[in-house]
Amino acid sequence: MRSAAMGLALSLLAATSCLAAEPFARASVDDDGQIVPGQQVHVIVDVFVPDFFTSPPQFPLFDLPNAVVTLANERPQNLLQTIDGVQYSGIRRTYAVVPEVSGTFTLPSVPIELGYSEDGRWVKGTVQLPSIGFNVIGSVSGQRTPVFAARQIALTQSFDRNPSQLKVGDAVVRTVTVFGEDTQAMMIPQVVIGEAAGLRQYQKPPQIADNIVSGNTTGSRRIETIVYTADKAGTFRIPAVSYPWFDVDAHQARTTTLPTVAVTVIDAPASSDIIAPELRQETAPSRSRTLTAAALASGCALCVAVLWAGRRFLPRFSNGMRAWRRPRPNSEHVEFKRLMNSIAGDEESAVYQALMRWTRVVGYSSISTWMTASSDPDLRSQIEAIEKALFGSGTDGAPFDRQALADAVRRSHIAKPAPGSLRGGALPPLNPGAASPTSVNLRRW
Repeated sequence: MRSAAMGLALSLLAATSCLAAEPFARASVDDDGQIVPGQQVHVIVDVFVPDFFTSPPQFPLFDLPNAVVTLANERPQNLLQTIDGVQYSGIRRTYAVVPEVSGTFTLPSVPIELGYSEDGRWVKGTVQLPSIGFNVIGSVSGQRTPVFAARQIALTQSFDRNPSQLKVGDAVVRTVTVFGEDTQAMMIPQVVIGEAAGLRQYQKPPQIADNIVSGNTTGSRRIETIVYTADKAGTFRIPAVSYPWFDVDAHQARTTTLPTVAVTVIDAPASSDIIAPELRQETAPSRSRTLTAAALASGCALCVAVLWAGRRFLPRFSNGMRAWRRPRPNSEHVEFKRLMNSIAGDEESAVYQALMRWTRVVGYSSISTWMTASSDPDLRSQIEAIEKALFGSGTDGAPFDRQALADAVRRSHIAKPAPGSLRGGALPPLNPGAASPTSVNLRRW
């Protein structure tokens, strides 16, 4: 009884633990107790669910008076933790909060929607962002509140050409870059450039970007571009730049500067450097000029004629050449290939028809005339074997030898044809598709 009671108690405890396994969230602030206005404050939020996520948590943006709130542009971090014997999966995101004034800031408790697995089912859930706060102090040691705070600031400038070697009308482009760590590009203030007396200047819209790698560090960047032009010769000065900011590591105000830049402008080259064309008066066109004009006119006319002729006759010529190269359906070459293919594998009747077609194409009135003209005993014996098989009354005749017949036809094909053969230009059959009387007799046999 005591063992049964203990087992029941353990079962109830396990069931209570399973029922208590719910999603939850927790938050923390990266606060050293010396946060100043303009400093980026990191609020770390962890969201946990039992088992695993089926859809990631949707971290919302929220309004915080006198502060700028954004989600840090970085990949979420996956977590794994066991609490009271239950394994939880977690996802961590970081909010970046930049307070603009001193005082106490409290984050609102906003809902975070998510999906997770519960007893093998996919369910939706909501957790609340814990309400957490931090304090922002005012000025330090009597110094004024800085407008911009970061861990490190680098201020540089460059020119697209040497500003001390300009001519009147030239333009020089100045690029001023601000690079800061642990800040956002939209929070980097504008650089006060000042006016360069005696020069025209135009400042382009700034370019800002986050996650910029510079050496071994990653930060944010702001680029200012200024174009200076000179309308007169002389020596001018681009004023120095002072850029105030607050160093959150040293916890003190700093100023980064750029030096004064001298600009030297000289007069543009005189117009005498340009070679003017020499004009000569002529009472009448020279003979060489007349001949040149006539030659040019003739060349133009010839080009036009060639282009016209090519456009008109070239397609016809190309079509004629293609037709000339294309084998005619009833040519001796085509019929010879058909005959050799038929000898290689067709029955006696098909071979005999192919022989009749080819002998007519090469100029013989019949197969008999062709055999007599060739005087080839092998050819005669093989054709007689075919004729016995087709026209004989018995079936005891020996079959024809395909290889011997093919060799004999090749020898006859190489030999010179009889006078009056169609190789020399006789017309093709008037009705190549009609069956000859011989073919009808063969089908009857």
